[in-house]
Amino acid sequence: MSEPDTDPEAPDEAVSSPTPGSELAATGSTSASGPLIDTPIIESKDIDVFYGDEQALQEITMAIPEKQVTALIGPSGCGKSTFLRCVNRMNDLISSARVDGELLFGGKDVYDDDVDPVALRRKIGMVFQQPNPFPKSIYDNVAYGLRVQDEEVTDEIIEEALRGAALWDEVKDQLDESGLELSGGQQQRLCIARAIAPDPEVVLMDEPASALDPVATSKVEDLISDLAEQYTVVIVTHNMQQAARISDKTGVFLTGGKLVEFDDTQKIFENPEHQRVEDYITGKFG
Repeated sequence: MSEPDTDPEAPDEAVSSPTPGSELAATGSTSASGPLIDTPIIESKDIDVFYGDEQALQEITMAIPEKQVTALIGPSGCGKSTFLRCVNRMNDLISSARVDGELLFGGKDVYDDDVDPVALRRKIGMVFQQPNPFPKSIYDNVAYGLRVQDEEVTDEIIEEALRGAALWDEVKDQLDESGLELSGGQQQRLCIARAIAPDPEVVLMDEPASALDPVATSKVEDLISDLAEQYTVVIVTHNMQQAARISDKTGVFLTGGKLVEFDDTQKIFENPEHQRVEDYITGKFG
């Protein structure tokens, strides 16, 4: 089943509600010298998603750990991107969409009536499949989210975001030039800089390298690993080798909108629990 398109850059409004999840800023960490600590920052409990009468996701339950990379893999149309859009309520932009179950961010259900989706998206940024810089300068692209949220914009914040996206050294002398003039790989890293400029806790990525050449893809993969030192990263990818290279946890979605298995990436790829998962990973279907 194909998943409906959304407007990836629907205008946001000023934040007016408390941001869920902010209390997690000082809890759980990834130690450079020790094992990863699986402190969940996002938990889904029996999530069902419907587009009209058609069910896209069935009873999705998983706990996504903080400051790690979680990859969601599976064949086209199995619900990976639909789940990703549940996390920051991008499915709200689809009139026929309905979400049942609980989706917790920092222990707070993001679908509670008192949660402002705009405030939520400030803490849960998103990067889309196709690079989508605005027809603005590089500087203004990075500053966009801050200005929409009526937050302070300084040269230091812009530089920090571009450095965080591994782009500063390439564009520092052309910040007034259009972001549309950058290469595809640079545009995607510009979009990542725009996503992290407001200092989110989570960065969602929907196949961020699928439209890039191998060299640009390698840079984005290296960047994702670096980002996980500061942010929780959840990435949807069709590239199983990419998931194996960069992720700590992997969720396998298969036909019917079901999460068949969720575990440490190494275990998923070397010793999965389910035969269907092994068949998919070894290329017997998908």
